[in-house]
Amino acid sequence: MTHPTDLFDPAHYARARLPTLQAETLPPWCYTSQAFYDREVERIFRRSWNFIGRADEVPKPGDYFTIDLVGESIVVLRDQGGQVRAFHNICRHRGTRLLDGAGNRAAISCPYHAWTYALDGKLFGSAGMEKTESFDRADFGLLPVRLESWAGFLFACFDPQAPDLATYLGDLPQRFQAYSFDDMVCVRRKTYDLACNWKVYLENAMEEYHTPTVHRKSIGSQKTTLIDDAVGAWDAIFMPAPRTIAVLAEDSAAAFPEIAGLYGRPAEGTYFTAIYPSTFFATTQDCMWWLQQLPRGPGRTEIVIGSCFPRTTAARPDFRANVEKYYKRWDKSLPEDNLISERQQAGLASAYGRPGRLSWQEPVVHRIANWVLDRVLNDHK
Repeated sequence: MTHPTDLFDPAHYARARLPTLQAETLPPWCYTSQAFYDREVERIFRRSWNFIGRADEVPKPGDYFTIDLVGESIVVLRDQGGQVRAFHNICRHRGTRLLDGAGNRAAISCPYHAWTYALDGKLFGSAGMEKTESFDRADFGLLPVRLESWAGFLFACFDPQAPDLATYLGDLPQRFQAYSFDDMVCVRRKTYDLACNWKVYLENAMEEYHTPTVHRKSIGSQKTTLIDDAVGAWDAIFMPAPRTIAVLAEDSAAAFPEIAGLYGRPAEGTYFTAIYPSTFFATTQDCMWWLQQLPRGPGRTEIVIGSCFPRTTAARPDFRANVEKYYKRWDKSLPEDNLISERQQAGLASAYGRPGRLSWQEPVVHRIANWVLDRVLNDHK
């Protein structure tokens, strides 16, 4: 479907703005157009709080990992005083990328000219700059990235004027307090490189309509209800279930005990939550897992699944053996989602693509679309 020249005229999206069961889906160009994607980067990803990982992924001073967020490489590390920090992954000399992957460093040394930075970002080594006039190392430390945390989850924001993370998340921390996320540890991360738009994957994660078809050989049908009173940058659906859904039915005997002290609705089933702009949390009675949708362009997304368990569970003597049952479930169902998301993206790229209609089982698909439109259209700044 060819997109119009006035791509951000609200009139093009009037049908997507209708109530869910009257509405159309977003036009295909919202998933394929470079111009639409660039506007999302500018008005959404550079102005929002973006989930980037867990503090327990850098447990010791000097531990670090890097993450690419809409073209900006970020270093996340724990300094010598135990504080977790984030910096732009560029040398202040001539812009060389400093670090890749993850590891541990006593200091950060540029691979080009060996400028060296302390873990708090201060420049302390700049051999060869002795004759440079009015050069002060204090002016050339690493550039910090705004970083805040909630219950061990780390969020970064490029906009210095954005409200704080607590305001952004609204009542989500209060509603999910029973899970004791602070006491969890990330035990595995797995990455997929997919040929699909980030919204395609997030929408898929937040609806039950596809599960009898796409997951018929794994998790099967799921029945959820919409959480329609969320306050903050999130939406959720809830699936009642008497026990964890993080293992397949045939492996239920291998399930770990419930999170200690779990109470209220979290003890009664599983929440599937979209934390805007592009993060999915699944929280069940014994663990949680996240899916990061890291955009790489209008038709490409890096998907990261992180698996978290209470520290007491991870310390169990049977943990190593039984956690394989959890990995089995995720490693079976995620490739099913990956495949269907790429097939949807291929269809959306057709010149004959048109908006569709929404099922009653897809309310959050409608909410995701309107959350995006609220931020990218010309009637919103």
